[in-house]
Amino acid sequence: MIIPNYVWIIGAIGIAALLAWFQYYVSVRRKPKNTWAYALLRFATLFCVFLLLINPQIKNTISSTEKASLIVAVDNSSSISYLQQKEQVRQAVAKIRDNSELSERFNIVYYSFGQEIRDTMDFNFEEKQTRITDLLEEVRQSYRDSRAPVVLITDGNQTLGTDYQYLGSRLNSPVYPIAVGDTVSGLDLKVQYLNVNRYTYLKNRFPVEAILTYSGDQTIRTNFQILSGTSVLQTKPLVFSPEKPSQTVTTTLLAAKPGTATYTIRVVPVDGEVNTINNTRKFAVEVLDQKTNILLLSDIIHPDLGAIKKSIESNERRKVVIKKPTDNIAIDEYSAVIVYQPNSRFQNMLARLDKARKNRMYIMGTATDWTFFNRIQKDVQMPFSGQTEDFTPRYNSAYGAFLTSDIGFDAYPPLAGAFGEPQIRVNPNVLLHKVVNGIATENPLLFTYEKEENTFAVLLGENIWRWRAQEYLSNQNFEQFDNFFSKIVQYISTTQKKDRLNVDAESFYYGNGSIRIQATYFTKNYEFDPRGELILTVRNKATKEVKTYPFLLKKSNYEVRLDGIEAGTYTYSVAVKGTKLSQSGSFEIIDFDVEKQFLNADMKRLRTLASTTGGQTHTIMQIDQLIQKLQADENYLPLQKNQEKLQPLIDWKILLGIILLLLSVEWLMRKYNGLI
Repeated sequence: MIIPNYVWIIGAIGIAALLAWFQYYVSVRRKPKNTWAYALLRFATLFCVFLLLINPQIKNTISSTEKASLIVAVDNSSSISYLQQKEQVRQAVAKIRDNSELSERFNIVYYSFGQEIRDTMDFNFEEKQTRITDLLEEVRQSYRDSRAPVVLITDGNQTLGTDYQYLGSRLNSPVYPIAVGDTVSGLDLKVQYLNVNRYTYLKNRFPVEAILTYSGDQTIRTNFQILSGTSVLQTKPLVFSPEKPSQTVTTTLLAAKPGTATYTIRVVPVDGEVNTINNTRKFAVEVLDQKTNILLLSDIIHPDLGAIKKSIESNERRKVVIKKPTDNIAIDEYSAVIVYQPNSRFQNMLARLDKARKNRMYIMGTATDWTFFNRIQKDVQMPFSGQTEDFTPRYNSAYGAFLTSDIGFDAYPPLAGAFGEPQIRVNPNVLLHKVVNGIATENPLLFTYEKEENTFAVLLGENIWRWRAQEYLSNQNFEQFDNFFSKIVQYISTTQKKDRLNVDAESFYYGNGSIRIQATYFTKNYEFDPRGELILTVRNKATKEVKTYPFLLKKSNYEVRLDGIEAGTYTYSVAVKGTKLSQSGSFEIIDFDVEKQFLNADMKRLRTLASTTGGQTHTIMQIDQLIQKLQADENYLPLQKNQEKLQPLIDWKILLGIILLLLSVEWLMRKYNGLI
């Protein structure tokens, strides 16, 4: 039976009173003056001590006010400047910030978004891209369990990411778009999309596809042109009307000489057209005078063969030819060879490859004849067991033979290969390790090595087609995997002597994209050196202006970003401070500002987003109406929350102080009256 606390407290009062009465009224011969005061002090002291021993819990009620969050997201891209709406946007934000009623009702959180998302009120309207989708995803993740209406101040024109208008069903709170810019569409011709290959080959004709759009209420006639410099290469007459607002023009151009060829496509402006910047689009094509041929040898049929071929040929500079090892093959026509699951039928071909000193990649699997392979070479040996196992990859960030990065290998499905620990008798540079049954090992899965004048790569597992398929499932494209495999092929295709400093730069960049130059720097033993101080020097050929940029260390490589640099042709050199190592080259930046392609706010998408989230679209001039609506909306009234908390009496330090005070007062009184 549990005795209630109040019974113990009543008992404590009685015992404390009895003890105080006994000590000052019964056990003393001579009662001091003011005996009642001494007894009262002793009673209070004893009662406090008994309370600590009983330790009852005291119920506290804590009241708090919880306000809803108000997200104010501001488009920080350069299109706001181009539409001459910077001051209007700043004034709208100031009205929200300075409104005391909104501040009392909401916790206001400010975001700026463009190419990146920032939790800030610092708006410069200079970012070169707009990612509305990423902003909405950030809000969804951060405020999934709270009330958080979103005020989205933007022109609605997105340049990167998936279509944001259909994200409304995934958001928990309404979105109130504030449309920036002209909401009424005027007469406008525009190069909407341009499709062209990045590379082509000398003397080839390469395709160019342009999708042109028109907004207006009348029929117009104009011309489509392709120019090289100031020379008009092609002209085609076009007719647009409200019933025919878009056209696709497809043509071909001749790659006349090697190098970077720059072109301009143009829709001739018509009378009454306000925005003519989006009538023009520049593009470049790198013309190559040769193609890299890769030989893929296999004696079996496997899905890996098709995946490897498609992956390598995603780079138009490369071509893959699939042959059997017993075919009559002119191996001198190929820059490198991929040997897929060798068996005894490969003996003569491998002898020819050794004699010709051909770089190669070995891909092993469950059909590999390891007894044969162990006999014909000594670099990689696998103890024969006849058993197989599955394993997943683990990326080695210290890999330094060439520039690479983790593309999400831990999410890739397993490969299959021979069971056992390989014996590697060369100095391997491991790119991927094996993970077996969730246990990370140091056994290599993919590694490269150099021997005499040759380079080799070895993959100890089959079913690489699953990796490429997983890449598409994750990102809706094959780009990252294809780039990764392309670097392996490039590594085994090169016959140049390995340099301590390697620079990875494109021959041209588009002005609206991210401009990155990467480099690797090795010690004299060809081990990656993270201590290097790399400097990039860039010179504009036209203006002669010279700028220098330091490289930043990024795991197993160095990187510098040139975002914001103006369009033009540049020469560059990369040097390692304190050494004589340097590399030089040139690149061109093609002028294209995607943010200047828009003349109006995209009201259609903004209205769709608002309606699917339960919000409402306003113009920048209607900011006061939106503020009044938010102030009057009873769905966002502050919530009064009461929290009951039980606190043990023993946690009250003040009670201990009271006991010490009572004892001190009683002692002083007894000392003063000579009772001590």
